[in-house]
Amino acid sequence: MRQWIGVLAVGLALLGFGSGARAACSVGEPGATRTITLGPDGRTAQLHVPRTFDRARPAPLVFVLHGSGGTGAAIMAASELAQTADRHGFIVIAPDAGIPVERGFVWNVPGVPTVTGAVPGPDDADDVAFLVQTIDDLAAHGCVDNSRVYVTGFSGGGRMTSWLGCVASDRFAAIAPVVGLRAGNPREDAPNAPDPATCRPSHPMPVIAFAGDADTTNPVKGGGAPYWSYTMHAAEQRWAQLNGCTGPRDTKWVSPQVYDEGYAACRDDAEVIGRITVGGGHSWVADNEAMWAFFAGRTRPQG
Repeated sequence: MRQWIGVLAVGLALLGFGSGARAACSVGEPGATRTITLGPDGRTAQLHVPRTFDRARPAPLVFVLHGSGGTGAAIMAASELAQTADRHGFIVIAPDAGIPVERGFVWNVPGVPTVTGAVPGPDDADDVAFLVQTIDDLAAHGCVDNSRVYVTGFSGGGRMTSWLGCVASDRFAAIAPVVGLRAGNPREDAPNAPDPATCRPSHPMPVIAFAGDADTTNPVKGGGAPYWSYTMHAAEQRWAQLNGCTGPRDTKWVSPQVYDEGYAACRDDAEVIGRITVGGGHSWVADNEAMWAFFAGRTRPQG
């Protein structure tokens, strides 16, 4: 662990971050996106600092996780979250996943095969540990408010986002999977349902998920690859159970082609919202403004 922290801290210091745990964060030019390297394996990440960044005041942090075979640079561009961050004053970080494949990288969701068909093994990178350590180091250097850390991701990054909600709910204030909402691994004996044993968050987890009803890669109605299997509705229902929601939300059309569904009256205001784009496919169908509005009012539970 000392080696991990040391390498991460050195990388941040070289990029202009404060040199001590209590130093003000200095990340270079506000409004700029930079390529940085983090962790003992020197992973590449894209870091965007909002135009209004105050070095003396830690900012909220949003992780955006790329899809299977993608890169942090590609999802930073495709999501346009840097522009959203400039409007609202949060830091965005888009790291590469820990398992290299031919086209890019894939995330390690234990027990779930990647797009290569292989199930990650004990020698593969622990992406949860990497992301949590990144939070700790950025917070220690005065850059981010670790009570206001959020995560979104596309496709395989959406599954990783969901997994973080399951196993690291004490570190994230809300999640927003994009065409990738899950609530644990599919059951081995009944893949059309999530396995409760694989998603046991320690705190209620607010969820807003975005999907297109014409997505044939991760279909809203389930099926597809073995890592998908059950429906988006089944995932919403499971999160509602985990969050102690007492009833469904009324379906609300927010535009002629987009509607909200989900569950309300949940513990700790941990709502579950599915926002569906009619005719939307396997793409970044998220409304970034709606995502940030959902994130902005939530902080991580303490204790």
